[in-house]
Amino acid sequence: MLTSLILRRGLGGLIKTGSLRVELPGGEAFDFGDGTGDPIRVRFTDKAAVRALVLDPELRTGEMFTEGRLVIEQGSVYDFLCLVLRHAHGGEDGPLDAILDPLRDLQMALLRRNNSAASRRNVEHHYDLDDRLYALFLDSDWQYSCAYYETPELSLAQAQRAKQRHIAAKLMVRPTDRVLDIGCGWGGFDCYLADVAKAAEVLGVTLSREQIEGAKARAKARGLEDRVSFRMQDYREVEGGFERIVSIGMFEHVGRANYDTFFATCAERLTADGVMLLHTIGSTEAPALTNPWITKYIFPGGHLPSLSEIVASAERADLIVTDVEVWRLHYATTLRAWRDAFMARREEALALFDERFCRMWEYYLSLAEAAFRHEEIVVFQVQIAKRIDTVPLTRDYIAAAKVELAPREPPVGG
Repeated sequence: MLTSLILRRGLGGLIKTGSLRVELPGGEAFDFGDGTGDPIRVRFTDKAAVRALVLDPELRTGEMFTEGRLVIEQGSVYDFLCLVLRHAHGGEDGPLDAILDPLRDLQMALLRRNNSAASRRNVEHHYDLDDRLYALFLDSDWQYSCAYYETPELSLAQAQRAKQRHIAAKLMVRPTDRVLDIGCGWGGFDCYLADVAKAAEVLGVTLSREQIEGAKARAKARGLEDRVSFRMQDYREVEGGFERIVSIGMFEHVGRANYDTFFATCAERLTADGVMLLHTIGSTEAPALTNPWITKYIFPGGHLPSLSEIVASAERADLIVTDVEVWRLHYATTLRAWRDAFMARREEALALFDERFCRMWEYYLSLAEAAFRHEEIVVFQVQIAKRIDTVPLTRDYIAAAKVELAPREPPVGG
């Protein structure tokens, strides 16, 4: 049939190394690559699945795997995605991209109208699933963002602690500082800022009901309720001034249309001598669409910014970018740890949800890791101030601050 011909020619032109066998309904099979490496074998259960994937592979591959219509017979879905993305890196657009991209752009423009109500719905879609799900694969401090592997042998928990220490050092927190955390998650870093970095007050805001309860419980358990508070509040509704602002893994959810609002709000909240640290997933390429499967099923309303988009928007808010650091492959290692933990406890996830959900999350964690390894996806840490002289002129202060912070830290959990 025509779709099998398109599939064979498309994969034949793409996969030059490795060993991939694709089995179609009815028993027909094709081999791709040069036969090297561990073999990967996938099977389509019905002709409609083949047709769907050929017409829109970025969206439909995940859908077909989640629905059990694209079956991985040998290897894993991660192995399959790595093979494809490794070869697709830097490749030309397919014949349907000229049609699909404008349609996706329009769809995403509509989905990314992230007013307060839309932002709350988007957060609920992912972060309010069930805290028992996140307990399956996160570290004991529940850091759901990229860890910092200062050395390769670090455990996930150790690398997450290193991330907390690194960001706190860049913030240069003083004992008199009020800190605003936009998108505080389950509050682990806010407790670190108060307990270890000795901030006077820390306010964490999130739109997740599950996260806010967990954050409050964490602060109470550590005896920090007098200096750490949490609100279920949109960042645009926060009032008052703060000497320090931090946002870790939240900017990806702001939506391209709201970047100027985000930075204008931060400029209003940041004091004249203030320092801000933005930690976000981003793309090293020119501004482009985010993977359509991820934005439809995992993070609705999301967009991975290019550095040019971040900096231009910050400039329009009269903010000064004082430092930029690019983390390459740290998130791939983080995602590998999450995926290994999730798969080791998959039966527990199955008891909470169902088989389709487990396949969807396996695909999500696999696709994300493969993208960080083989595509132009990184983590940006952008330090921002209002004055040119707020931050030291060399980066020596970061290492010095980390030396001071480390002895104050509580033991690392599992």
